[in-house]
Amino acid sequence: MIASVSPMAPGVEPLDLDWVRRTVRTTLDEDLGGFPGRDVTSQATISPSKQVTAHLMARQNGVVAGLAVAPEALAQVAERFGMTNADGPATSVVFDVPDGTRVRAGDRLAVLTAPVQAILIAERTLLNLASRASGVATATRVFADQLEGTSAMVLDTRKTTPGLRELEKYAVRAGGGTNKRMGLYDVAMVKDNHVVAAGSVSAAIEAVRAQFPEVLIQVEADTYAQAIEAVDAGARFLLLDNMSNDEMRAVVETLRPREADLGKIELEATGTVTVPRAAGIAATGVDYMSVGALTHSAPILDLALDLVSR
Repeated sequence: MIASVSPMAPGVEPLDLDWVRRTVRTTLDEDLGGFPGRDVTSQATISPSKQVTAHLMARQNGVVAGLAVAPEALAQVAERFGMTNADGPATSVVFDVPDGTRVRAGDRLAVLTAPVQAILIAERTLLNLASRASGVATATRVFADQLEGTSAMVLDTRKTTPGLRELEKYAVRAGGGTNKRMGLYDVAMVKDNHVVAAGSVSAAIEAVRAQFPEVLIQVEADTYAQAIEAVDAGARFLLLDNMSNDEMRAVVETLRPREADLGKIELEATGTVTVPRAAGIAATGVDYMSVGALTHSAPILDLALDLVSR
């Protein structure tokens, strides 16, 4: 068994636990009608001192992520409603698996011990968040498996659920993917509208470098000609948008020899990147492929809490 303090995926940049605390607090407020709020059913029918054991279970095959929300949700509920005892915390969680683990339907993920009120009040908050994260990790793992044995990596995008970007991008990491940029602040991405507004690719690149010289610049190219133009203008990270495999291969074959003089040129396939296309895209020689569907379209992984003692 794994101690409750760290269910994070081994070797993966961990989930920000301060973010977990804030998000769990907000989610509980939403469910309980404010702070401390109330659960009119559980508080009316169940004694707050009655202890229970519950199992967090997988109901589908997939990859789990976001399990850290379970102890945080239980602890916050217990604190809100004064569910403490003389021996220490009124809640505990012991994990059977860390994030990033492939699981099968029927596998137990964790054992929760707490007042039954705390379990029932925290249940939907922890299941919503962990199921969402596990769905993203599962979708990412499908792409990562397709790229096994190649040098290409699958990236996420900014197409995340509002308020859940930290969780979903962590889930991508847990599923074997790589984060692209966290937001508009950490990487410059020059797209077609920026080029129109600035007047040219060169003007856009120069403007970013002048104002934010420390920031990585990525430039979107829709055609072979645009890709070469962008590199000639100083770009060293290209987004090859909606290109065919043959077009991307031509870009790779033209630009790789130039790296001896220019340094590394990173190439990312984007747009219409699907699981059936993934291996073929990797074979063109690009470094990355970004997939918005990892976060904007991944279904949840069905998880459940089952009471096992009363």
